[in-house]
Amino acid sequence: MADGGTVREPTAGWAPGALGAVQAADREIARQTALRARAVAAFAATRPASADRPAGEPGAMSADRRAARPAVLADVSEWTAPELVVALEISEQAAETLLERSLTLVNRLPRTLAALESGALHPGHLYPMLERVAPIADDAKRAEVEAKLLDWMAGRVTTPPQLTDKARRLGLLVDARDTARRLAEAVRRRGVFARPDQQDGMAQAIALLTAPEAAALIDALGRYADALDEPGDTRTRGQKMADCLLDLVLRPGENGLAPVRAHLTVVAAISTLLGGDAPGEVDGQVVPAETVRALARALGLLPDTDHADAIPSDDEAAAADGVAADQHGGASEHEAAAEDEAAADEHGSAAEDEGAAEDEGAAEDEGAEGEIVQAAADAVGEPGEDGDPTDPGSAPGQPRGPSRLRGRVDDALLGPCEPSAVERALEEWWREVEQRARDEQWGARPARPPDRRSVIREYAPTHHAGRYAPRSAGPIGSTVRSTRAAADDAVLAAGQAQLDFARAVRRAAVAVGRAERADAADEEAWRSSPAGRVSAATDTVAALAAAGAEQRAVLARLLDSTAGGSLADRPRIAVVDALDGALLSLTDSAELRRTATCARPACRSRPRGCAHDLDGRPGLGPPPATAGYRPGAALDRFVRARDRRCRQPGCRRPVLRGGELDHNHPWPGGPTSAGNLVGYCTRHHRGKHQAPGWRHELGADGTLTVTTPSGLRADSTPPPF
Repeated sequence: MADGGTVREPTAGWAPGALGAVQAADREIARQTALRARAVAAFAATRPASADRPAGEPGAMSADRRAARPAVLADVSEWTAPELVVALEISEQAAETLLERSLTLVNRLPRTLAALESGALHPGHLYPMLERVAPIADDAKRAEVEAKLLDWMAGRVTTPPQLTDKARRLGLLVDARDTARRLAEAVRRRGVFARPDQQDGMAQAIALLTAPEAAALIDALGRYADALDEPGDTRTRGQKMADCLLDLVLRPGENGLAPVRAHLTVVAAISTLLGGDAPGEVDGQVVPAETVRALARALGLLPDTDHADAIPSDDEAAAADGVAADQHGGASEHEAAAEDEAAADEHGSAAEDEGAAEDEGAAEDEGAEGEIVQAAADAVGEPGEDGDPTDPGSAPGQPRGPSRLRGRVDDALLGPCEPSAVERALEEWWREVEQRARDEQWGARPARPPDRRSVIREYAPTHHAGRYAPRSAGPIGSTVRSTRAAADDAVLAAGQAQLDFARAVRRAAVAVGRAERADAADEEAWRSSPAGRVSAATDTVAALAAAGAEQRAVLARLLDSTAGGSLADRPRIAVVDALDGALLSLTDSAELRRTATCARPACRSRPRGCAHDLDGRPGLGPPPATAGYRPGAALDRFVRARDRRCRQPGCRRPVLRGGELDHNHPWPGGPTSAGNLVGYCTRHHRGKHQAPGWRHELGADGTLTVTTPSGLRADSTPPPF
């Protein structure tokens, strides 16, 4: 490299000739992308948002647009992107995206940026990190996921889709509750959309659905297409699926298509079915735990009341609140609020002292801590201890009005009076100034901006009655005196605004403290619930022990189910290695019971009572080899469940129900066994046998090593459970 830096060697090694030059160019592109991100962030630091017009002033950014900006751009001037447009000759949307991604990499994903600069990542790897890791709000959790992903990528050929899948799985493990909230928001965005295709005259119809619904839709359309196996039909499978979709939607009852059943393969941990947070899979796509349980309930595999075990009851939540209260030393609500008030004093004490001399009621208000706490509760919609906060002087359970202090909080923050009163008056004054400018009436003195106190008295007289008596006007024509009065009024208005803002900050701090305590109590309640105990379990045995009796009974009924109804096949139990997640055996509840007994007739009928030595009995493991070329049903099911996706490095086509199983050592020289079978998609199965110069070697531990004609080597292992 020109600057003497070093570039990390590609995972598969450096190729000779032109392919090696391509690798070197790819590393340089990654390095320059990282340098550009750092430069953009440095440029953004020279364009602070403080240079823009403050919110509320004429010509400032609208509140809606300000709220829609990404959080990482909150401190950046809104005019930074247009400057990038001119410098880089890109659209403003592209400039905003470049700003957001650059600042996110620099401030939230520093290790990712360093890996990009060294060549360990390429620009395509950034999208999974930006979309899956950067949104994690907790800094420690985000850094943990980032480090695990980069460590996982080291030494393996990793494509962006593979990284996306791993990032999704890790994110669900460490950030399950926030992910569930984001999923709920995404479900509300579901819909069907159309957009033009690149080819004139064509368009794409896009349906935004949950992962199980999308998988079921595609599978059902595929089955409809497969049923149209007519001689002379030259349409591809994809074309048939598109035609079937149109027939089913636009011509229902006129297409003659027989109903089909969609097949989904769901993989879920025992802890997930018991209410834990471990993610599952639907047709190979990682989904949150709640999605798995919702699908199981929709199919009748779990009862609708299953969530009652996962969500604490009111009594459990109340008990958890009691525990949280004990952690505060048994302090009462008023005492805890007073602690919050004291902690918030640092935010508002200075400004309050500065304006106390101008506020006759300041000392009285500063001592009314109970009212301050109640005003904060009113602001966040929480009732006080004595009743509903909507009407003053009510008995418990009766309506109470706004707190006396609440009327003096800034209108834009808590909104006790007309929310646009001040803004409307300021707009009228500004229009008057603009009209004078257009009429060139610069010689006449424009009216001064409206006094905020007079505006408040006009639109909300009940909140400030008696607080500020209007100043008596001086004699007519007394210009000096009226100017001094205007100056005094302006000073008073500024001091009162500063005092109101300080008090609003204090009340906001109190509200934040109350919200934090409520969130801590909610978290403690969840941890003490059956679902929380299951999620905290270190293995399946511990999860079963932590589950309630009703949860275990529901799970037992599910595992004892047979094919029929909503089940295309009986549920299978994957026994996996606790360290690396490798599949050891694929069994069911009946085989588990048989294996756990000595096979004597009495013990077979009563397996729980068997206490005999089982050392001589065969345990669980892969199915035995098949004598012929084609594997038996059990062996075929085991290999497909073990590999789940095409084993060619970089390929993610599923092989659970499609794809092909290949003998690594050709039959009959090689056995039809789990150790000699590998799952491939059709394309890469053909490439194994026909692509010149490629070599595929299967190790005893299941690692598939693929060597290219250039001598590059890449390893592939079955995905862990």
